[in-house]
Amino acid sequence: MKTVFLDIDTQIDFLYPAGALYVRGAERLLPTFARLNRYAAAHGIVVVSTTDAHDENDAEFRVWPPHCVAGTQGQQKPLDTLLDKRVVLPAAARSYDTGGAQQVIVEKQHVDMFAEPNLGRLIERLNADRHVVYGVVTEYCVVSAAMGLLRMGKRVEIVTDAIQGLKEDDARRALGEFTAAGGGLVEWKAVSQQASAVGGFADR
Repeated sequence: MKTVFLDIDTQIDFLYPAGALYVRGAERLLPTFARLNRYAAAHGIVVVSTTDAHDENDAEFRVWPPHCVAGTQGQQKPLDTLLDKRVVLPAAARSYDTGGAQQVIVEKQHVDMFAEPNLGRLIERLNADRHVVYGVVTEYCVVSAAMGLLRMGKRVEIVTDAIQGLKEDDARRALGEFTAAGGGLVEWKAVSQQASAVGGFADR
């Protein structure tokens, strides 16, 4: 079974209290995000990492405080979430070569990652059987990504102990909509145990 991990918006502006759009409690999940990404690399699983990369006057800032402005420190991913063999795919890219990268960092400017045309093409190119999703924010970009994958007819699971929402009720409601649409929920330990039981998720 071929699996892809999707690491959603694990960026400094979201993860740390000093960040421009801090998600309360998200910093405690950083070791889990790093563990998931390293686990993927060790088992031949590609990690697709989405990252906000906004312009200084992005239209989204009419709704949210300015955050993850391209080129700023806050827009970066913490070092622990980065893999050695990685490639960055800018939002404006029209052609690209992932070249066997362990981690493909897809820059985006919308809550819905599928508003960026490159993301859908990348998912289709990877042609995985299973998609494991984690990151922030639960009720926004995480569930949006997961629902987009479901609409593509993909098998999708959200790692419940590797996500953080802004509002507990909203996060719970969003996860309920996801499971009602056919998505699955899983904990990190179950992800690693399932991989060990089948000898790893990647193609062999």
